Amino acid sequence: MDLHGEWRLSDSAGEWDVPFALPGDGVSALARAGTIPDPYWGQNERDLRWISGRDWCAVRDFTHEGGAAELVIEGLDTVADIRLNGYCVLRAANAFRRWRVPVEGMLRKGQNRIEITFRSPTVEGAARAAALPFPVPSMHDHPVMGAMCPLPHGNMLRKPACDFGWDWNIALASFGLWGRIALESVAPRIGDIFVTQRHEPGLAEVSLRVEAPGEDATATLCGVTVTAPVRDGVAEIVMRIADPVLWWPAGLGAQALHRLTVTSGGAPAQRQIGRRDLRRVWPPDGAGRSFPFHVKARPVLAGGANWIPADALHGRITPEAVRGLLTSAVAAHMNMIRVWGGGRYEPDWFYDLCDELGLMVWQDFMFSCNLYPSTPDFLAEVDAEVRDAVGRINHHACLALWCGDNELIGALGWFEASKRDRDRYLVSYDRLNRTIEAALMDVLPGANWWPSSPSPGPMAFGDAWHDDSSGDMHFWSVWHEGRDFDHYREVRPRFCSEFGFQSYPSLSTIRRFAAPEDWNIAAPVMESHQKNPGGNARIAETMFRYFRFPVDFANFVYLSQVQQGMAIQTAVTSWRGIKPHCMGTLYWQLNDTWPVCSWSSLDHGGNWKLLHHMARRFYAPVSVMVAPEDGALVLRGGNGGAAPNDLSGAGAEGQIGRSRRSIWPAPCGGWKRRG
Repeated sequence: MDLHGEWRLSDSAGEWDVPFALPGDGVSALARAGTIPDPYWGQNERDLRWISGRDWCAVRDFTHEGGAAELVIEGLDTVADIRLNGYCVLRAANAFRRWRVPVEGMLRKGQNRIEITFRSPTVEGAARAAALPFPVPSMHDHPVMGAMCPLPHGNMLRKPACDFGWDWNIALASFGLWGRIALESVAPRIGDIFVTQRHEPGLAEVSLRVEAPGEDATATLCGVTVTAPVRDGVAEIVMRIADPVLWWPAGLGAQALHRLTVTSGGAPAQRQIGRRDLRRVWPPDGAGRSFPFHVKARPVLAGGANWIPADALHGRITPEAVRGLLTSAVAAHMNMIRVWGGGRYEPDWFYDLCDELGLMVWQDFMFSCNLYPSTPDFLAEVDAEVRDAVGRINHHACLALWCGDNELIGALGWFEASKRDRDRYLVSYDRLNRTIEAALMDVLPGANWWPSSPSPGPMAFGDAWHDDSSGDMHFWSVWHEGRDFDHYREVRPRFCSEFGFQSYPSLSTIRRFAAPEDWNIAAPVMESHQKNPGGNARIAETMFRYFRFPVDFANFVYLSQVQQGMAIQTAVTSWRGIKPHCMGTLYWQLNDTWPVCSWSSLDHGGNWKLLHHMARRFYAPVSVMVAPEDGALVLRGGNGGAAPNDLSGAGAEGQIGRSRRSIWPAPCGGWKRRG
């Protein structure tokens, strides 16, 4: 019995009682009822933070036939108590997990009531922080970054970190449900299915580990059927498929997908899988260690962007809108996105879309930019979360890499407490990171694992921010330090998984949050939609460096997008031109969570900024890059696609010319010859 639909929502102070559609979030429900203004308009966000400081209760009445059943819940955000007819059936505190709770004896035949009490995340976070044996700082505690993360203790809860504020996000720490809530009859069912693959010429070996209820389990894939016994609730099945039709990333081949059917004890289950041979290798070379992804033993040049949640309020996310964003990525010749570790593990349908579109997914585990506890209770929760997330999405062909976290090693140097006693906090971090890795490898042996981003490699806890010899790199000197665009040419990353330059959103997007009288970068409304400290000043300073200052606000907006595109084009073409030394670029960021000044190439809502149009050129499979070198201009041709050409063959590159003429960046963001 599906319990989605209309509930009632009330607050602990007794001031509000409004309809609440689940799945959905509480802030959107209050706005839809007209009790609060649009949180994205003007400076409304700041006046709505009181919502996160209260407890809220969602209630629904329903009729049922009674009997044995299980309550099934996914995406419960976050600290919540669930009562069924007055019985407390679940106390949850992890938005990233799935829950299945027996409710036999609590259901009545006829009328029933279910209640969800959402505890204040700020109050709960403070209580958990106070109970720790030593302080564990969060972004809120940083002297600079604290301005963009005004809500404290987000690191205490297993909730999207960006909900507490980020340098592109609002800080409302909303609550609600983004997945299923249902009552299911108690019956045999198949649990998670873990899929691994091994390939050799003309043969694919697909191994399944199935959580099965019967005495045996039967799997069928591509006309091959195999039955295996169930031991201790698990069946190990190996399927050998001759002459497999493989799944390829976008631009390299077709995205062949196949239906896997498993039955056991009368229970069926299905998964859509692609047979693909995708590995991340890490061979040593003269510069350190390279970082290519191999598909069917062929190194693939990865090009794409970082993915953040499609909306700051999860109740506003739709599969149709997400499909538009991901389709735009493929239209710009991207073949990889990185699901960043401060958001959430995306729903199943998100990975279905990536499978269909050929987008490889670099999947972070959900830890970002904070320090985190390492108490036994917290680590036990992390262990369960990892097993749950991996069990749910591991079968997808798009999953290219599992990464432990985002920038947690760097965060050790951001806070006074960890700088004074780095050993303590380093050990704490290592316990967390090892818990993540151990849980992943236990359920998915041989998974493509990377400990952190950025990182020089396993058991390396040094500065990966400025090390371009091994591993992946985050390169932010051009934006955060105000360096010239040419500074991108001075580093040689093996794989740059984050770099970016801000622009203003398009005027069509600005009209959604600001009236014309506020169209000024110094206006309070515009400043409230710029979450990066000093961001507006940096955009303006860059204009003074490269252009005449624009005559009005509309031209300022346009020119901010021109220079954003120039910056990222300079980086990508420079690094693409040194392949195979650099085997991937993922710029920050693809999309926005709300209408805001940011590093995105797609406005909130999906409109293409100029950067995205330019990405369609600089990520094109066959492209020519130009760069200054030893007083000359070097032209390099690159082919990252499937078809060979006269330059160098598929997936390779070659130098095609040199010139002593100079170049200058044209206003359109391309390169124009002079002289």
